This record gives sequence, C-alpha cells and structure tokens, in this order.
Amino acid sequence: MDGRRVGQVFDPTQLRTFLAVAQTLSFTQAAHRLGVRQSTVSQHVRKLEEAAGRQLFVRDTHGVALTEDGEAMLGFARTIVAANVRAAEFFAGTRLRGRLRFGASEDFVLTRLPEVLEGFRRDHPEVDLELTVELSGTLHRQLAEGRLDLVLGKRSTGAEPGRLVWRDRLAWIGGAGLRLDPERPVPLIVYPPPSITRARALEVLEQAGRPWHIVCTSRSLSGVRAAALAGLGVVPHAEGLVPPGLRPLPARSFLPELGGVEFVLLRGRARSAAPEAMAAQQAADALSRAILAAGDRLHARPPLTTAR
Repeated sequence: MDGRRVGQVFDPTQLRTFLAVAQTLSFTQAAHRLGVRQSTVSQHVRKLEEAAGRQLFVRDTHGVALTEDGEAMLGFARTIVAANVRAAEFFAGTRLRGRLRFGASEDFVLTRLPEVLEGFRRDHPEVDLELTVELSGTLHRQLAEGRLDLVLGKRSTGAEPGRLVWRDRLAWIGGAGLRLDPERPVPLIVYPPPSITRARALEVLEQAGRPWHIVCTSRSLSGVRAAALAGLGVVPHAEGLVPPGLRPLPARSFLPELGGVEFVLLRGRARSAAPEAMAAQQAADALSRAILAAGDRLHARPPLTTAR
C-alpha cells in the first residue's frame, strides 16, 4: 500500500464535478450542469485522478467512459457529496418547510428513486412532498400549467429545456422467449400519447418502412411489463432501465435503431413572491441536489426482498 495516500482527503467540489461527468458521460454537459467552463471540469477531474493515483475516465473520439477505478469512486463520491450537503443544510440553521409538488416519469417506478425520496423526507421532515407518477409528456404539460414544481423525466437527445441528469439509449426489449417474424408487422407494446418512446418508435419504423401494429397500450410500467412478459410484442424502452424479466432484443431482430434519450430535471416557474412559493422553490432546490448526487444510482434496481 502507498503510505502517502493513507489519510488522503478528496475535495467535495472535485467529487461533485466527477459525478456530473460520470452521469452525463460528457465534459461539456457536466460544465453546463455545474455552470462552469469545460476547462474547469477537466482540471477538477485531473486533480481528483492525481489525488486518487488512478485513472477514473477513458476519453476518446467516441465519448467518455468510466474505468473500473471510476466505477469504484462513484459510491465514495456519492456518500461524501451527500454528507457535505446535509452538514451544510444542518448548520445553516434553517429547516425547509412547505409543499413540494414533484413529478416522476413511469420509468422510475422500479428504480432506486424511492430510496432517494425516502432520504429527502428523512432529512426534510417538514416538507410536504406530493408525488405524481405519469408519462414524461404529461408531466411536461403539467409543469407548464403550473401544477408541478419539479419534474424528473425524459426528453429527446439535445432537446431543451431541462437540467441533464444522465444520458441513455433507447432499445427494443421483450421477454426472453420472444421471436419476431420479419415478414409480419412489428407487434408494439407502448404507452399512450404523449409518450416520448411511443412517438420515437413509430417514427423510426415509418422511416425504415417496417409495418407495425399496436398489441397493447398501458399507462403504467407494470402493464407494459406484464404484456411483454406474456410475449405479446416488443417495447421501446431506456436501455439502462430495463424492467426485471425483460431484455434487449438481439441485433438479428433487424429492428431500426431508436437513438438516444436524456433524463432531465425541469423546474417550474415560481408561483409568486409569497413565502409559501419561495419555500417550494427552496425545497425543489434541495430535492434537485439529492437527485443529481444520486443520478447514477437510478440506473440500478433495488435488490429484491424475500417475504418471510
């Protein structure tokens, strides 16, 4: 063991930058998120790698990827950044209060988002958190109508607005035994309009000249998953959030590429200058920080528990 590294202290600012790059897989997008220059992001990452004595990212013309040491650093960085935020809020001497209307897309039903929300409620017990789970397109509309304060949902790659949490790819997924007949229309399992994945799937199939027909429409992830497990058809879905029991279809299925998707945080307009409206904005700021710090955890499903 290198004795010089025992007791090494890692800078929380550098760790926050590291998390932003790890979640967006882009130095440019991390700079946008943090409100700093791209050169500052590069400098923070370089200094963190020097402090760790390990390479944390691999960078080439195709993009950015975490190394094994980078993957290991993720857990440490989340813990340190989260503890730093909690300490700062505690010693600031103010307790968050008020009503926070938060919307999350159906994609997060089976992820670790409930754990993030549980931690937020534990840290801010006087915030009245109201959760709405809906399609991303519906949440965008409700936010624009002033019915929500904060939304975590999807957007098309590169589209505005929103604060990028992480990037993913869309994939065709289905049950393990699903086999598609290339001579027949593609059987689709989709959310209803204004679903972003539905619109993308129909667009790429039309462009590829592939006939299709909808075999199941459901507003819930559980309904979509049940239909896919039954072998009814294929689902356009974020590759990093594939529900249990389903899997991406192999390349020999000859379905067109669906492209990328981005998961973003969107803030609503301030309701007014009234104290309760300002309290909601402060609560939205705190929840945004918690989600951004835990962004990469949202890719992982919580462990299954066994009933006793």
